[in-house]
Amino acid sequence: MPTTLAVFSDVHANLPALEAVLADLDIRLGRGEVDAVYCLGDLVGYATWPNEVVAAVRQRGIPTIAGNYDEGVGLASDDCGCAYPTDEERARGDESIAYTNGVVTEATRRYLRGLPRHLRLTLAAPRRPDAAPVEVLMVHGSPRRTNEYLFEDRPDRSVVRMMGAAGADVMLFGHTHKPYHKVLEVEADGETVYRHAVNTGSVGKPKDGDPRAGYVLLTLDPERPTSDPGYCAVEFVRVAYDVERAAQAVEASPLPDAFARMLRDA
Repeated sequence: MPTTLAVFSDVHANLPALEAVLADLDIRLGRGEVDAVYCLGDLVGYATWPNEVVAAVRQRGIPTIAGNYDEGVGLASDDCGCAYPTDEERARGDESIAYTNGVVTEATRRYLRGLPRHLRLTLAAPRRPDAAPVEVLMVHGSPRRTNEYLFEDRPDRSVVRMMGAAGADVMLFGHTHKPYHKVLEVEADGETVYRHAVNTGSVGKPKDGDPRAGYVLLTLDPERPTSDPGYCAVEFVRVAYDVERAAQAVEASPLPDAFARMLRDA
């Protein structure tokens, strides 16, 4: 029987966006459309509710891995491991992590510090006990580095090599805030098999021109062999939320107003 996972990432302290996603998931969970929920990290940074976001995720017991921002704040570092292309963006980034470090509670920091870097699921085929299981790997940036950016234009051969080294049939990741799904054809032992690389986008800080919160529904059928690309199906979900509430909270805080404009303009 297929299994459907809901996977989200990069909330970045945007509580209204997270609340909207969780409300959408509550409906799907109530209908039996979702079997489990996972988070790929970066709960904090850039907006005003780091403690509340962490509390919401913890209250629901959502399995979560560390994003680069979570690691920085968990260690009380002034470096989030972010790649800022200009001095102006770097200066705003410095303001963001200083603000976040200043407002998080010790309980929040301790939780962030204890998050794992990877999660792995192994899905077996009950009706095909001789079949190889489907290996699902969840990372924030890449299997190699929490802050490595896997943009959509990364050459397929590079992603195939990375997933092969990690033993992943399906790899879920975030960090770029730009959702996409690549179906990768691989020759293995004289057979063509398929691997799936899925960027889940961002809940709280999208960068793809759509300001709505985003997450992924991933449906896996381990009864179907990996030589059938349909063993993994991906649906990108977008959820409207009160962007103005989040943007105005940023503007009322010491955070740079540019972060509010980014929320409005995505």
